[in-house]
Amino acid sequence: MSLPLGINPNKVLSIKLVGAEQTPVIVIDDVLLRPELIETDACSNNGFTRDEKGFYPGARSSMPKDYIIEILRATYQQIAQVYKVPTALQLKPQAGYYSLVTKAESALSTLQRIPHFDAVQPHYFALLLYVNPRAHGGTGFFRDNTTQFERITREKEQYYLDSAAHYINHVASPQAGYICDSTQQFTLTEHVDYRPNRLVIYPGNLLHSGLINPQTDISLDPKNGRLTANIFINFK
Repeated sequence: MSLPLGINPNKVLSIKLVGAEQTPVIVIDDVLLRPELIETDACSNNGFTRDEKGFYPGARSSMPKDYIIEILRATYQQIAQVYKVPTALQLKPQAGYYSLVTKAESALSTLQRIPHFDAVQPHYFALLLYVNPRAHGGTGFFRDNTTQFERITREKEQYYLDSAAHYINHVASPQAGYICDSTQQFTLTEHVDYRPNRLVIYPGNLLHSGLINPQTDISLDPKNGRLTANIFINFK
C-alpha cells in the first residue's frame, strides 16, 4: 500500500467557464499535502511505455490504485455538484496513469496536431494533475471553427468527425507541431496554466489539448519532462 498523499484542507478551488457554452472547468490548487510522493513514485517508475495505439504523444505508466482512490474520494462530490450529475448514477473509474510527453514535433501524426476529446458520454470526466515542480505547458480548450462545436456529444460526434476530416483533406492540413494557440481551424477559448500540485477537472467531451512547449516539455526523463497524473471517470 502506498503512503497517503493527504488532501490539503486549505486547497484553493476555482471554476473557469469555458467558451461560448460556458462549460465549467474545475481548478484546484495545492490539492495534495505531500505532492512529492506522487512525483517520486512517477519518477521511480520503470513501467513507462509509449502509447502506440492511442493518440497520446508520449509514454504512460499505471498509477497506484491507492492514489486514484484518494483523489477521487476528495473530489467526486464536487464533480457531481458542479456538473449536475444525476444522483442515481454511480461513479465508475475508467483509467489512471502517469503521462510523459516524449514525441518530437516532427514525429506527430495529423490527429496529434489538433485538439481532441476523450469520450462522448455526458458524465465522463478527466482529472489532470500537474506533477513536476518546473515550468511546463498547460492545457488549452478549443472551439472548432467550422461547426462551432466545443463539446463533442454522441449526437454531434459523426458530424464533427466528418467535418474535421473534410477540412483537413480539402481545406488545410494542421500546421506542423503541437497546437498551442488559435488556428484557422480551431479557436483557443481558454487555457489553464501548468502549476505543480494543481488539479484540473473537465468533461471528457470538451475539445482540448496540452499546450506543449518543445523547449521544456519533451523528455524521456520523467524528472524533466511534462509529467502529469491522469484519471478518467464515468458516472453511469
